[in-house]
Amino acid sequence: MHRSSSSRVLALGLALALAAGGCATRPCTDSDCAADAQITAAVKARLKQYRDLGGSNLVYVSTRHGIVYLTGQVTTELQRGEAQAAAEQAPGVVDVVNTVALGYSGQ
Repeated sequence: MHRSSSSRVLALGLALALAAGGCATRPCTDSDCAADAQITAAVKARLKQYRDLGGSNLVYVSTRHGIVYLTGQVTTELQRGEAQAAAEQAPGVVDVVNTVALGYSGQ
């Protein structure tokens, strides 16, 4: 009986995960989505201006409702701050969530 209950919980969790994932993958059709795409493009363009963020450093950008999400990995805290500053300066940005990790590039 306990096994059946666990199976139901697992099935429910899987169904909810799939449903939530489906929401995130729908194509943008409203003006908010278009604005978010413009913000993402502006942030990416600004990031390209920072030579220190090239090479082995990887910064990914996504935007939702004007909030820019930065992910990836850079070598130094200074580079992480540069990515944050570049995103904050882009037009239309409401806030920046910076989860860029620090890593060692090694030689």
